Amino acid sequence: MNTEALRTTSSPGLRLRESIANSHILPFIGVYDVFSAALAGRHFDSLFVSGFGFAASNYGLPDIGFITWTDIVAYVQRLRTVLPTHNLLVDIDDGYCDPEVACHVVSVLEAVGASGVVLEDQKRPRRCGHFEGKQIMPLDEYLAKLRAVLATRRDMLVIARTDVGELDEIRQRVEAFAAAGADAVLVDGLTSLEVVRELSRVVDRPFCFNQIAGGKSPPCTQDELRDAGVSLVIYSTPCLFAAQAAIEDAMLDLKARDGTLAGSRIGVKDCTQILTENLARRDARP
Repeated sequence: MNTEALRTTSSPGLRLRESIANSHILPFIGVYDVFSAALAGRHFDSLFVSGFGFAASNYGLPDIGFITWTDIVAYVQRLRTVLPTHNLLVDIDDGYCDPEVACHVVSVLEAVGASGVVLEDQKRPRRCGHFEGKQIMPLDEYLAKLRAVLATRRDMLVIARTDVGELDEIRQRVEAFAAAGADAVLVDGLTSLEVVRELSRVVDRPFCFNQIAGGKSPPCTQDELRDAGVSLVIYSTPCLFAAQAAIEDAMLDLKARDGTLAGSRIGVKDCTQILTENLARRDARP
């Protein structure tokens, strides 16, 4: 079976695992709505369903726990409708409550086409991983939820994320995540790649690294990340931040030009082309 046939007949989880196996490092581009996903999907095969971006676009609020699991499932379903073969990695915070809810969310997400999820060990009310003031679950409580999720999923990839900041506790948690069977591990808010470099020598799991503009972690090239032991890299918010900058510039330009749209780089035909491509992909689904 050729590669394209495999991508349309195997499950999203298996396709993601194949992408990881065939990549030195796999980038996931954070999107905030279906339109941004369609644009990013022209350039990258793997997308990240960012909680930060979804909270901003869907509610206009910071990512501190407002997202409901029903909203995120509906969003992923819309994404999968127009992007039938892309890898979709979904931020599900702490699973939205207790282990039973987390397992239900994972089961439903897999049914609508999610390729993988990131499950974190923050307690509610949560905060962006690159901000201070985070509250962390006891390790045993998180591991019980992680094991339940792993037992529920079928092919879906599960990335276990920790938000602890002290090195010994990071090591303890990452080793426990690997022992529990997590497919990959993510330590959010790292200020140095040395932690990844050290842990990747002793933990036999792919490491995921989160890059966010203006966050705690230093900007790194993919070569630098790969050399440190990173296999998966998440770019959480490039689409959202680019949209913010572009909209601000467009509004200032509209004011400066006395209301004329002569300076617009994108016109109705350009936008409609993207939407028509989405419609064609929806109609061509196997």
